[in-house]
Amino acid sequence: MKTRVSLWMLIVVLFTAFALPSSISASTGDQGINEKLGLPIVVYGEALSEAQKAEVSELLEVNQHDQVDEFTVNGQDLANYIGGNPNSNMYSSVKIIHQDNAEGLNIEIVTPDNITQVTKEMYTNALLTAGVENADVLVASSVKVSGHSALTGIYKAYDAKGVKLDEERMKVASDELDIATDIAEKEGVDRDKISELLTEIKKQIAEQDPATREEVEQIVQDQLQSLNIELSEEDRQRLIDLFEQMRNLNINFDQVQNQLEDLTGSIQDLINDDGFWNSLRNAVQDFFKSLSNFINSLFN
Repeated sequence: MKTRVSLWMLIVVLFTAFALPSSISASTGDQGINEKLGLPIVVYGEALSEAQKAEVSELLEVNQHDQVDEFTVNGQDLANYIGGNPNSNMYSSVKIIHQDNAEGLNIEIVTPDNITQVTKEMYTNALLTAGVENADVLVASSVKVSGHSALTGIYKAYDAKGVKLDEERMKVASDELDIATDIAEKEGVDRDKISELLTEIKKQIAEQDPATREEVEQIVQDQLQSLNIELSEEDRQRLIDLFEQMRNLNINFDQVQNQLEDLTGSIQDLINDDGFWNSLRNAVQDFFKSLSNFINSLFN
């Protein structure tokens, strides 16, 4: 009997160690004031109540830093940076920690249930388009929002610190986010699949350096076909127009090629994630069924 109980305990320990997923999040631990890169920046949505602001502050772990630079983003900022509605209510809030060159751009949505349309891969794609690199960015909201206004908060953070992002690139990045979320909603295409499409098109633009609209159109069409995505003619033209704008802005995606490669890998992991968790669910069910049978045999 003692041997059987010991074996049962060993099985439970091994299952706990290897089968149950662990929570992984971006590390933003306080290591004092970085005099080279500056203080972390926190930008709160103006529409937050004091209680909501306190909740967001806790979510973004603001108190773990000795000092932060704090700002507020409002509808007028939305109008100034990307031509949005100045009467918009702004809820999405962000924390930005600048990193050394080559560290890459790392996005974490702290409240995924409250950011309903924009994925972290969409944010990454749009921010690379806007020229934001080498930073850890955390996004949070205390209420359900689409997530679009977080871009404006990031733009304001850079502006307030004296870093001028290109206005045209910011506008194109906002258009990119709008198109990505619109296509996902209207066409019923998985959001991760849309992110993969945008990333692959950028990679091909970096490799092929298209000189004409027709070449951009061919790249878009090739990637739609490669990923087996069918779009309406209207949405296909929106994509072509978007990347034609990028071509005219001479955005050099060669500079962020490694980040685009990393983004492709992370998106693929997400796309394959459902299969993994389905397999794990089945394994868990089988495990507990076998465990139940085993325990019953101990007392029979």
